[in-house]
Amino acid sequence: MIGRGLERTAEFWPDIERSYGWVHRAAHRLGNEAGEDATMVQRRCNGLVAAMARHRASAGALAGAIDHFCKVTRSYRPGLFHCYAVPDLPRTNNGLEQMFGSQRHHERRATGRKLASPAIVLRGEVRVIAAIATRLHPPTARELGRASRKLWADLRRSFDTRRQARTWRTRFRRNPEAYLAALERKACQPALPT
Repeated sequence: MIGRGLERTAEFWPDIERSYGWVHRAAHRLGNEAGEDATMVQRRCNGLVAAMARHRASAGALAGAIDHFCKVTRSYRPGLFHCYAVPDLPRTNNGLEQMFGSQRHHERRATGRKLASPAIVLRGEVRVIAAIATRLHPPTARELGRASRKLWADLRRSFDTRRQARTWRTRFRRNPEAYLAALERKACQPALPT
């Protein structure tokens, strides 16, 4: 039965072999086992994708699949090579998904919530990055002492603005009539005291 299957599909094997070779080479270049810098990885990948596009006809029945691979690779190109310029940033989407998934798991265990904490939405840009960074490299007392108090205060102010906006939204949801009446009173006040 296997022999018959191989005989009947023999005409497809050269196309599959050639296409698999290209995709396999692309995976190895993106894997960057040699540890090359971002520009070199990008240059090699761009060259391979251009060669695949030029020689797509040699893929036979899989030429459409090669076109699709090249199109998708070009669409991902702007953000595809940052991971080679930043040390310890995972190389694949799977690695990033695993990193964020483990953060969500730790958050759920710490808070007991099944859904994302509202604090992640409000302070996510700091909480998620700080949690991941401290797992990769726990800060020393000296590093914490060098933190800029001005930047910290600016960040706190931006969070307070967001928190205030959330508070206003909940006031409206709880009692829309009272909230709108208060707004109307404020809008109808004379500009100068009489």
